[in-house]
Amino acid sequence: MIYEERIYKIMPGRLPDILNRFTNHAVSLFEKHGFQLVGFWQTVVGPSSHELTYLLAFDDLNHRERAWDAFMSDPAWIEAKAESERNGPLVADVANRILKPTPFSPIQ
Repeated sequence: MIYEERIYKIMPGRLPDILNRFTNHAVSLFEKHGFQLVGFWQTVVGPSSHELTYLLAFDDLNHRERAWDAFMSDPAWIEAKAESERNGPLVADVANRILKPTPFSPIQ
């Protein structure tokens, strides 16, 4: 099992829009395409309150690649993204890391 951590720096004033996009579109499409959702977090204390962090689990890197390819080419995602960005982009920057649990990690 591998984990992907994604941190979105949200454009000022657009946090409600990104939360809406995940709630009404992305989460169900993630499930459709085989993403295992571990959790989502909003930054409360830290360098910016305009952040959304989430963690995904995949069997391996090949599983991750197939899932992302299917998600990104899904017409429902393409439409939802375009509609949500009608008034400009929601995300200023994305940072992601692929993580592998240590042998002593409680999450494997």
